[in-house]
Amino acid sequence: MSILEFLDYAGVAVFAATGALAASRKHLDVIGYIFFASVTGIGGGTLRDLVLGATPVFWIENPLYLLVCTGSAMVVYLSARRMESRYRFLVWLDAVGLSAYCVMGAAKGLAATGSATVALVTGVLTATCGGILRDLLAGEPSVLMRPEIYVTAALIGAGVFTGLTLFEVPMIFASALGVISAFCVRGGALKYGWTLPVGDPRPPRHPDDVL
Repeated sequence: MSILEFLDYAGVAVFAATGALAASRKHLDVIGYIFFASVTGIGGGTLRDLVLGATPVFWIENPLYLLVCTGSAMVVYLSARRMESRYRFLVWLDAVGLSAYCVMGAAKGLAATGSATVALVTGVLTATCGGILRDLLAGEPSVLMRPEIYVTAALIGAGVFTGLTLFEVPMIFASALGVISAFCVRGGALKYGWTLPVGDPRPPRHPDDVL
């Protein structure tokens, strides 16, 4: 198994686990766990393949991904109730999945088009859309609406991998550094509250004030 194949399966498994944890917080049954795990695990990759025009979508071509999602759901179903803080575990597990999947998404975009720009976009889509779908389905505040860095971490990880790959750095090193970069940024955001500057919070002026 190549490093990219490993990251692909690892990203699906970890994101699926975060979906199952969201189902746990909502006290759903085992089918709910599997549904949340599957949507979260393959959601970002599905959107990536649709954007790239890849047919069939990866999990249709290889149904093993659905089994990975189901396996992750069952592991969480059998163990989540023993966790003291399921939310804290969820956000850190999400950081791991984001780090692996931003590299995998960038690699697929780069291989399909040869464009660094497309690779960055597919890396971010792959790494973030599963989590966004999970939060929407669970009725949780979207990761996009939280103050700490999220999408930026995926962009940095995808950028590091893409840049190193274009400079012909061996795949295993480019992948590892991309994953580490994304995780360090996202982990720092979770632990230390790193944020980016926000827009002007002042209310808009009255239209007459513009004149």
